Amino acid sequence: MPQNNNIFLGIWDGHDAGAALIKDGKVLGAVNEERLSRRKLDAGFPSQSINYLLGLISAREKEKLTVCCSTYDFAKTITRIFPSLKEEYYLLRRRKKPPGKFSASKKLFKYYLTEIKGNWLTRLLSTKVLRNELKKIGINNALHIVNHHLAHAASAAFTSGYERTLVVTVDGIGDAESGSIWKFENGLLTKLSSLPGHASLGIFFEHVTNLLNMRELEDEGKVMALANYAFPVPDNQNPLKDLIQISGLKTTSTLGGPGMYYALKKILWSYPSEQFACMAQRVLEMKLIELIKNAVNISGINNVAYAGGVASNVKANMLIEHLPEVNKFYVFPHMGDGGLALGAALAVANNQVGLQKIALPTLALGPEFSDKYIETVLTDCNKVTKLDNNALSSEAAGLIASGEIIFWFQGRMEYGPRALGQRSILARPDSVDIKNRLNLILKKRVWYQPFCPSLLYEDAIHALENFSGTDNFFMTTAFKVTPGYRDKLAGVMNVDFTCRPHLVTERDDSRFLNLLYNIKKMTEVGAVLNTSLNLHGEPLVCSPQDAVKLFMQTDINYMFIGSFLVSKK
Repeated sequence: MPQNNNIFLGIWDGHDAGAALIKDGKVLGAVNEERLSRRKLDAGFPSQSINYLLGLISAREKEKLTVCCSTYDFAKTITRIFPSLKEEYYLLRRRKKPPGKFSASKKLFKYYLTEIKGNWLTRLLSTKVLRNELKKIGINNALHIVNHHLAHAASAAFTSGYERTLVVTVDGIGDAESGSIWKFENGLLTKLSSLPGHASLGIFFEHVTNLLNMRELEDEGKVMALANYAFPVPDNQNPLKDLIQISGLKTTSTLGGPGMYYALKKILWSYPSEQFACMAQRVLEMKLIELIKNAVNISGINNVAYAGGVASNVKANMLIEHLPEVNKFYVFPHMGDGGLALGAALAVANNQVGLQKIALPTLALGPEFSDKYIETVLTDCNKVTKLDNNALSSEAAGLIASGEIIFWFQGRMEYGPRALGQRSILARPDSVDIKNRLNLILKKRVWYQPFCPSLLYEDAIHALENFSGTDNFFMTTAFKVTPGYRDKLAGVMNVDFTCRPHLVTERDDSRFLNLLYNIKKMTEVGAVLNTSLNLHGEPLVCSPQDAVKLFMQTDINYMFIGSFLVSKK
């Protein structure tokens, strides 16, 4: 790889804005703006994320970097020029302001705008606005804008580790497409199909989420969870099945975004919420399976790498991973728009310097804090004890085994939507009582939303049905729990006996790995309940200050932060 142009800064300035930095074929860092601004799913320009990443390289290296961004369709360009429109939608979507008289109409009109493709003018205008924002933070480097779904595809292809694979992207809409299918071979992405914006599986599920009085682009996981509490309707009797059709490598529909909304609203009138969620979940699964089967059969390639917001649906992912037509299956762990910054950087790096793959053994890519710094933040805490690594992991495991819920703050913050042992709340995985306490009192989530386990990879063969290995370590797909482990994982299991595991290996943070080994010695199960270190609706904790503030707000008695145990007892 040439050394004179080997640093790529990816940025994304839309839903779940953020930035990522690649140097010499490695991801130096990646972070989303919400973690720094403390605005959940922040959609503004990611100035703080960029400044954090620039702190990882020298002044001389800053002069050489190439800036990469994605998406230049009409709607995105308009919101770049008039950011107040984006802010209004953000507040309305997150239910931070009451809807106005025409809010529903404006929201539906948005779907028409997003179906308008970008052109040379929107690219020019987007480039101009982005350059102005970059100049405010001292960046005047070369800027490249790539297609929305190319960025999604690059994120999956180049981090999959596969030499030859299909790449599938499915989301709501971006650059007038709702998805795409690619062949990845010899380091090159070749587009096989574009899924049209008017026949979007992602927007279909967004509308379902909205109609169930939940927040689109945020609460789709709740819909998936709610779906488990209804009796399944036979596939051929599902009234939602014909709203979107699969034809070869395309999705088709006669409705479009707004038309889809009204068709779904009419059907919902006749069904309870859980039944409607169940029918929608099953339609999503059926259509994705049909599309991917077609892609495998037409292309002759049976490895699949997958990204886009719809790839967050772990129940659908479980079915895809176990299709007989699919050999290997990989989901990019920051699959939604929050991962576009890294995808854009990878796409441009591939084009400019021939980058063909990039290792992603960990998602601990965000800010970290030294013990010296942490100690200064803990000055107002009453009981603080410094421990060595072994004592820290052992003490934490003992408290968890005894039924305590603990806060766990270690190393670099996670990149992506999941807590993976860097910024986590941990508890026993076998206690339904602890799960209910977390859901209803601490996290204040809906009762039917399950928690997830962090599980030793070596124990997965015993705990997970039909487990013969996986390329998905970061809570990106579901597995059924074996009958012998259903009591042991009762607190992290859905009503259908599935769980969404974080599989922990020797490459993970040593303190967290040791904690799981200690837990296994004490309870015979190398697993913990692992949920994000935050309150529901707030961003994941980033800094020691964030962690201490949250600790003081709750009735949790123990926090392990860096080398320190902070106790209220």
